[in-house]
This record gives sequence, structure tokens and C-alpha cells, in this order.
Amino acid sequence: MIYGKYIKRLLDFILSLLGIIVLSPLLLILAVLVRCRLGSPILFRQERPGKDEKIFTLCKFRTMTDQKDDRGRLLPDSQRLTGFGRLLRASSLDELPELFNILRGDMSIIGPRPLLVSYLPYYTREERKRHTVRPGLTGLAQVSGRNFIDWDRRLEKDVEYVDRLSFRMDLKVLWLTVKTVLGRSSEVAEDTQAVEGNFAQIRQKRLDETGRLK
Repeated sequence: MIYGKYIKRLLDFILSLLGIIVLSPLLLILAVLVRCRLGSPILFRQERPGKDEKIFTLCKFRTMTDQKDDRGRLLPDSQRLTGFGRLLRASSLDELPELFNILRGDMSIIGPRPLLVSYLPYYTREERKRHTVRPGLTGLAQVSGRNFIDWDRRLEKDVEYVDRLSFRMDLKVLWLTVKTVLGRSSEVAEDTQAVEGNFAQIRQKRLDETGRLK
């Protein structure tokens, strides 16, 4: 499809560049606030699989402190996530640095969210279709329940997006994203491990019990 091969990337480049320029004052203010309230580094960086499972470094504003216990171990996410960090997540403002990932071509504005590299061995053949397109700043799964639908359903939505990729679909997801952020900002996980850290365990348990991933 012409849109998926050529137009989508062009729109991503133009819109991300405009977004960076227009939002540069906000990005600067947020960077200062993150530094003052949460410490440094300002950005959270983590390797994620992109299109064709090529690894890239995702950047977003940090939302947690580096508080440690008496033994020097990091406290649980729920204790390190401050009110300010929770606000960043609920409003999705922590995701704004990903505009630079989009500008570079690592990501798209709309697409399946990039998950952890450690999840790669646990996708089914059908679910791997999510990596045939660039990962997105927001996606169909995020506007269909965000962190409150199970992993199987989330990945089904990712595949559905790939199968139905079109300009109309992207407009739909973009509109629903605005509604989700403005109207359902409580849908944010306080413990990132509860959302992202258990997928491999769930699939490994399924593999041990049935010999199949699905």
C-alpha cells in the first residue's frame, strides 16, 4: 500500500519535526522539572525492538527517583513513583521525547508500542507481525484499554492494526488517543513491572504447561 510504504513515513517526519519545534518550550520546562524533582539523568533510555526487530534506544522522560533501601537496592517502582511522575505518565507527557525517535525513523506516531527486547522469544508467529511496521508513540491497543487488557488481547490489537493499516485507521487511533489521555488519564500503571515485566513469565509458564506459546 502506498500509504504504508511512503506517505506514513513522510507524515511522521513532518509532524514530529513540527511537534518538536512547537513543543520545545514545554520540553525544556519538563526537562528542568524532571531534573529538579526526580534527579538525573533526565531521560530514561532503554533498548526496544523496532521494525523488523531491529533494536533501537527509546527515550522518554524519567518518572521515578533512584531511591534505594539500606542495602543499596532500588525500592519497588510504586515507592519510587512520585506524584509528579504519576502525573507525567497519566498525561503521557513522559512520552514526548519519543518525538526524536520518530524523527530519526526508529518509530512512528501510530503503531504497536515497542515492548521489551526480552519478550522477543515469546511471541507467536502471528504476533510477530507487529514488528513488520515501525512501533508507535500510541497504538490501537493503547486506545482499546491501555494497561487494563491482558497480553493476548493487546497483541491481537497490534496485529489487527498491522492488517488494517491505512490513513483512516491512523486518524481513528489518533482521535481515540486524545480522548483516552484527556478523559481516562487514570489508566496508568504505578508499577511498570506489573505491566511489562510479567509477559515473559506468563508465556514461559504456558510453554511449560502446554508446550505451545498459544
